[in-house]
Amino acid sequence: MSSDLAPRTTSAAPVPADDDNRYKAVQAKLNKLAKAMDDATLDLEGLRRSMQANADHTDNVATDIANADLDPKFVALTSNVALALVGAAREVRKLSDTAQETADLTHQARRTHSTLYGALDDIRSNRPEKTPRAGFFNR
Repeated sequence: MSSDLAPRTTSAAPVPADDDNRYKAVQAKLNKLAKAMDDATLDLEGLRRSMQANADHTDNVATDIANADLDPKFVALTSNVALALVGAAREVRKLSDTAQETADLTHQARRTHSTLYGALDDIRSNRPEKTPRAGFFNR
């Protein structure tokens, strides 16, 4: 078997954390995060299917070993591997569900942010005069 895993040379964060809180920057960050979580959901679902297929195959191998009258110790070991793969696939499913929930919440946050601040950004962006930054009058 081979693995598609490769070490990353960059940060795992899809969006850098910085202090750029302009409307368009926040929208871009939320968009990138949502896309990364959607991609992670798809990747995790593929991993879960692969693990489940490996578990099924390993279970069949354990049956074949038992039918070949080999040492029962090998049957037990192979069955344990199949059970471990089933358990791992179940946990990957939970992780995939959590990634999808996070993606959904990120899309919702982006829409809410747009509803609350989109019109204000349009007004501020189209003015020829400079306007104070948000929070300026709260000092």
